[in-house]
Amino acid sequence: MRVRLIVAYDGTNYRGWQVQPNGITIEEVLNRKLSELLGEEITVIGASRTDSGVHSLGNVAIFDTSSRIPAEKISFALNQRLPEDIVVQDSREVPCDWHPRYQISRKTYEYRILNRTFRLPSRRFDTYFYHYPLDVEKMREAAAFLVGEHDFKSFCTVGAQVRSTVRTIDACEVFREGDIITVRITGNGFLYNMVRIIAGTLICVGNGSLEPARMPEILAARDRNAAGPTAPAHGLTMIGIRYDGEEKSS
Repeated sequence: MRVRLIVAYDGTNYRGWQVQPNGITIEEVLNRKLSELLGEEITVIGASRTDSGVHSLGNVAIFDTSSRIPAEKISFALNQRLPEDIVVQDSREVPCDWHPRYQISRKTYEYRILNRTFRLPSRRFDTYFYHYPLDVEKMREAAAFLVGEHDFKSFCTVGAQVRSTVRTIDACEVFREGDIITVRITGNGFLYNMVRIIAGTLICVGNGSLEPARMPEILAARDRNAAGPTAPAHGLTMIGIRYDGEEKSS
């Protein structure tokens, strides 16, 4: 049977999702613990290969198994074996041809900025500390230009291997709650470091070094040098993935 997992994790201590030769990853831990649990070699396939330090509330992964353990019970057994910073939120059987990367879906990410005079130790792993004042209204104005179908080549790391840099953004919101500014983006897919580059560019808008009206010009340039810096990984969290035809998948 094919089993789908919804996986939440704190990415602080990991070299991202995908197995790497130079450090421990989320995928590696899941493979090892599932293989131990089910007594067979298991290899998971993830929907999103989050980078080193990036967090998730709902990444999706699949694996095939001949185990007779009911799919919905695997999450309970697996969580007994996983470290505290990785927790499976749900496990269920899916059709044998179901693949998390080839379904029509919408992904949501949040980039969180701690915007205050001094750091907060309790938020050091899941927010990017930025002590200069940021104008949220200007950031919101700039973000609105990103909604819709655009070529986001300016917001993609140079050298990324993709067939097309065109993506559709359904929503790009910026809001403040206390000292936390959140950039929340939902779209049909994202280029390598795209959300972090958008966040870095919006920070430049918020601090006054870039006018909101420059966003169309940055998009049109199709040049990474036109956009702002790549914001640090630890401020980014994958919120979840919604698949067409399903009420809720994360």
